[in-house]
Amino acid sequence: MTRIPRIAIVGGGPAGLTLARILHVSGIQAAVFERDADPDERPQGGTLDLHEGSGLLAMERAGLTAEITAVARYDDQGTRLLNKAGELLFEDLDEDGNRPEVDRTELRAVLLASLPDGAVRWGCTVREAFETSDGAWHLRFDHGVEGPFDLVVGADGTWSRIRPLLSPYAPQYSGLTFVEFGLDDVDRRHSALAKLVGHGKMSVEADGKAIIAQRNGNAHIRGYAIFRVPTDWVEKRFDLSTPSAIREALKRQFHGFAKDFIDLIGASNDHFAVRPIYALPVGHCWTHRRGLTLLGDAAHVMSPFGGDGVNNAMLDAAELARLLVERERWTEAVSEFETLMFARTVESAHGAAEAAATQLSHDGEALALEMFRSHLAEASRSEY
Repeated sequence: MTRIPRIAIVGGGPAGLTLARILHVSGIQAAVFERDADPDERPQGGTLDLHEGSGLLAMERAGLTAEITAVARYDDQGTRLLNKAGELLFEDLDEDGNRPEVDRTELRAVLLASLPDGAVRWGCTVREAFETSDGAWHLRFDHGVEGPFDLVVGADGTWSRIRPLLSPYAPQYSGLTFVEFGLDDVDRRHSALAKLVGHGKMSVEADGKAIIAQRNGNAHIRGYAIFRVPTDWVEKRFDLSTPSAIREALKRQFHGFAKDFIDLIGASNDHFAVRPIYALPVGHCWTHRRGLTLLGDAAHVMSPFGGDGVNNAMLDAAELARLLVERERWTEAVSEFETLMFARTVESAHGAAEAAATQLSHDGEALALEMFRSHLAEASRSEY
């Protein structure tokens, strides 16, 4: 490398922090600008499974395998599919799997602890990124302008402020909206519901709607009521004034489902979130522009049904860091990274789009059962 570039990373999620960490262990410092005021300002989301060859590989390159293993839950990799009457259609305990579950909050904490003091600048929402006549980039915040930087990496998620400088495409609504809810201390307070969900993920789909519930750490279950509806449907149909009103509205939507599913909603705490699901076009790409690039959801946000989103993001970070270290010219490293990323993420994006298109269809339950069985058969073949 002829010169170490001055790097700004916009976004302190898994992609941005993984990039900062791997660069740090390689002797390259980067400034991470995060809009959250502090690490605890808002929930980081539910559990995620780290995959070999992507998320776990990124943690290995970051030198954090031991730290992630310490917080990973290898016993929560199971899958259960039930019908609306509460009858079990499919179960895979997956006790020997190698896709450990990690809470997003734990992942972020591990990454933050691995960075030097001051690497993350909190409370920094990017208002503008602009290039000066000397080819350097600057970032404008409420507190003023930061820069100059040679490379600005947009790791700032679905509604990236950096993406419009590279691509005219905006994420499009998938037709699916999630209403997120949670249950606390389930093993002690709701043992029957804990058994319903099991050690991993439980799904039920019927009548154009679904519930997915996942076991998180600390005896917490995070649930999602899923509907194929217009973007403003929840706001129009639900009374959102109080948690109890939202809870009752959800219970009415699942009238006719087994009592266990209604009880799952009824036992929820007072934290709800409405999450319309957006995605960029499959094969989203852009013409390389010196000094700018994108990672993770900023580059290729997709529906969560493929299960590859965070893993793709962390592998993006690992690959960009690798090329910045290995290539003589950092500009060529960024261009090469983009070309490889465009090709690598197409399969994941296509699968996620296909899953979103068929989810909650007339054949949704049968398709889900077929998918789970095929995944189990594929995993069995890979063992030999």
